[in-house]
Amino acid sequence: MDTPAEECHGTGTSGTFGTEQGMKKMSNIYESAANTLGIFNSPCLTKVELRVACKGISDRDALSKPDPCVILKMQSHGQWFEVDRTEVIRTCINPVFSKLFTVDFYFEEVQRLRFEVHDISSNHNGLKEADFLGGMECTLGQIVSQRKLSKSLLKHGNTAGKSSITVIAEELSGNDDYVELSFSARKLDDKDFFSKSDPFLEIFRVNDDATQQLVHRTEVVMNNLNPAWKTFKVSVNSLCSGDQDRRLKCIVWDWDSNGKHDFIGEFSSTFKEMRGAMEGRQVQWECINPKYKAKKKNYKNSGIVILNLCKIHKMHSFLDYIMGGCQIQFTVAIDFTASNGDPRNSCSLHYIHPYQPNEYLKALVAVGEICQDYDSDKMFPAFGFGARIPPEYKVSHDFAINFNEDNPECAGIQGVVEAYQSCLPKLQLYGPTNIAPIIQKVAKSASEETNTKEASQYFILLILTDGVITDMADTREAIVHASHLPMSVIIVGVGNADFSDMQMLDGDDGILRSPKGEPVLRDIVQFVPFRNFKHASPAALAKSVLAEVPNQVVDYYNGKGIKPKCVSEYESSRTLAP
Repeated sequence: MDTPAEECHGTGTSGTFGTEQGMKKMSNIYESAANTLGIFNSPCLTKVELRVACKGISDRDALSKPDPCVILKMQSHGQWFEVDRTEVIRTCINPVFSKLFTVDFYFEEVQRLRFEVHDISSNHNGLKEADFLGGMECTLGQIVSQRKLSKSLLKHGNTAGKSSITVIAEELSGNDDYVELSFSARKLDDKDFFSKSDPFLEIFRVNDDATQQLVHRTEVVMNNLNPAWKTFKVSVNSLCSGDQDRRLKCIVWDWDSNGKHDFIGEFSSTFKEMRGAMEGRQVQWECINPKYKAKKKNYKNSGIVILNLCKIHKMHSFLDYIMGGCQIQFTVAIDFTASNGDPRNSCSLHYIHPYQPNEYLKALVAVGEICQDYDSDKMFPAFGFGARIPPEYKVSHDFAINFNEDNPECAGIQGVVEAYQSCLPKLQLYGPTNIAPIIQKVAKSASEETNTKEASQYFILLILTDGVITDMADTREAIVHASHLPMSVIIVGVGNADFSDMQMLDGDDGILRSPKGEPVLRDIVQFVPFRNFKHASPAALAKSVLAEVPNQVVDYYNGKGIKPKCVSEYESSRTLAP
């Protein structure tokens, strides 16, 4: 079943799925794909938070301490892609980073991670100017199974120095709500002779074993004894592990350029106490320096720290939205450009073989089978692009493959398969490969959905194409626009073309921008070359293609503050307490 379409086996045109025997074969293929995909009916992902700290990192320049930043990369199809990066900590050889990495954990996959430490000079945040201080490779499974993984940082040539990196994993177990906090302070102690203190605040969670875990470090406010720090967001899981009475230790420091920060004072609190700052109220604490308190008779405090805002944001899951009645509207677009080859020739990517589906059909069935589970009416609009179509034989980039422009919907994935097979002999494969029109067409439907202000319909566009996009500027513009809508775009590259341009559309290794420079609001494109899955099961392709969709659905609705339409019993059973 996995013979590549490009390998020629005769040139006859008699074999089609139109025969009774052929249709039976097709239905067997269809059923086997459906059976293989049964395991994907539960898209509930486990998320893991990774915390990173390093010890003893040294720079080539022995006279100054490094400004370290850790970059997390993940391996996909043999290539490393940047997932995220920590903040830069100035002048520090033992950094503890407050930025968390949040990654999806799949028990059944080997997920290879690479942590790279770079010294990023203060005048340049790019990596080209940075010194590589060392790296560590492992799997996510290794970190999760050990909970805490410490390894040496390897330099170029895999030489180990004295420096090490520690990664701690915590599962986001159902409690992935997050809290928005806004702190300020007044009348802090002045620690500097010639200017005022440069204060920053650190919040630590006290664990059950009495160890302390850094939750957040604010920015430094220079030369100010009455600082107002920027509002920040942190998951409830990270802040208190879902336990509202867990002790939180908060320390105020006076930043020093040599990395030896001066202690101003500290206080203890709980999330329960912080929740007092909801609905416009404030909570405040005295910032105490224990040494001063012990020595000075008239000592009151080293300043007051104020919590001006505590706002809890309910993070709904993909299942919350689906169970709340959100429908996945699935649209298919198929490339009918001449580069696919004459469908009557067995070398063509569109050749209809009597006993096995071509790559277009395999990809369509694999992905469509999953999507149709979330679409109540099982009616799918299906379009073609890059062909001359009857009766005038004008080139079209968004024609209905059932030739009914008023109703381009097909009944189920089987209906799309049949429309595809029956339209092929009636088309003239042509060009160019323009995909912006079809993205714009689906975006128009998605933009109408935004008027409802409800989580009722989310649009997935599956584009099956064999080649290089010829309207890249318009496509980038269309994707940037679509990133503001309830919509995702999946592109499966069929055949052996150079798909390097497509990788640019998939924002995993950089931010996609429109020709005018406007960045995407969120990453909505997933590109997968079919050749990577030619000898794998349909399930493997579908999994790779659809892996990001649940997160994209959640990111869109949570970002807009749109709750699931009706709160399910599943939802009401999720509580804040562990």
